[in-house]
Amino acid sequence: SIVNKFGEEWGFIRKKEDRLTGDDVREGLTAIISIKIGEPQFEGQTKTKLGNTEAKSFTQKAMNDHLTSWFEKNPSEGKDIVRKSIDAAAARVAARKARDLSRNRKGLLEGRGMPGKLADCQWTEPEKCELYIVEGDSAGGSTKGGRDSRYQAVLPIRGKILNVEKARIDRVLQNNEVQALITALGTGIHDDFDLAKLRYHKIILMADADVDGQHIRTLLLTLLFRFMKPLIENGFVYLAQPPLYKLKWGGKEPVQYAFSDKERDGFIEMGLANGKRLPKDDGIQRFKGLGEMPAKELWNTTMDPATRVLIKVTLDDAAAADDLFSVLMGEDVELRRSFIQRNAKDVRFLDI
Repeated sequence: SIVNKFGEEWGFIRKKEDRLTGDDVREGLTAIISIKIGEPQFEGQTKTKLGNTEAKSFTQKAMNDHLTSWFEKNPSEGKDIVRKSIDAAAARVAARKARDLSRNRKGLLEGRGMPGKLADCQWTEPEKCELYIVEGDSAGGSTKGGRDSRYQAVLPIRGKILNVEKARIDRVLQNNEVQALITALGTGIHDDFDLAKLRYHKIILMADADVDGQHIRTLLLTLLFRFMKPLIENGFVYLAQPPLYKLKWGGKEPVQYAFSDKERDGFIEMGLANGKRLPKDDGIQRFKGLGEMPAKELWNTTMDPATRVLIKVTLDDAAAADDLFSVLMGEDVELRRSFIQRNAKDVRFLDI
């Protein structure tokens, strides 16, 4: 192709295997071509694709003649096109490598360089199994200690996972935490996604109850939405609801857990009105993170199916969700600032 020809002349493409495909060059490109044909022939009943073979040859010749001339006259812009196409090719290669990620549990547990240590469950029936994705080794330790290992698996991830909305697919798939998550779920991504290979029918995102925890959940949801959307569409993704406060009333009154400032204040007001006593020194405990919660307490409040609260992530309007992820997690700062200004009055939880 023309782009390959100039890429080789300018020294960007040195090996035969580095040559670009048409898809690499056309990535992100939208074009409208207007042609006049005496006897148009269309493929299929919907007539959405032109079937005249001569139309392709005429278009290719016109493009080749003019594009060659344009590249010769505009080498600076031409080099930018070659660089952009090479980036697209790198992303294509990375996507192909994604399917090579191990998709069996033995391979996962023996995988080298895996930063997230999967503590798998004993049962193997996906419809009975749950995967808790937690942030940090400390929280991972409490979760592993508090779980029911028969059907609850735990995958700790280190730090805040990569914001995939701002990264090309090649960089995304080079991220160790992303690789660990893709491998653990077993479905693959994008065109290689296979829902039948999902290992856990409950994927539970469990992070701290504060703003940092909300950010981590948003980053994970962005990854799942962009790369494994059917998981959300089919109702396999859930948000755990760990408590933010622990109220230890005096006497033999039972402990209460509050999931927000508003709920905490409501419990205190009602308790005091009913004659309860709240010790000043340790009556109210704010959990700084899941890691400081004893394993048994984490089980009782957040992981026990009999008492826990899970929020199922649903996708009612895919187009609206797509736009919202782009605004909140993308590169356009002005668009995000405008969204925040429009919606600031609706904020109900501000942890500052």
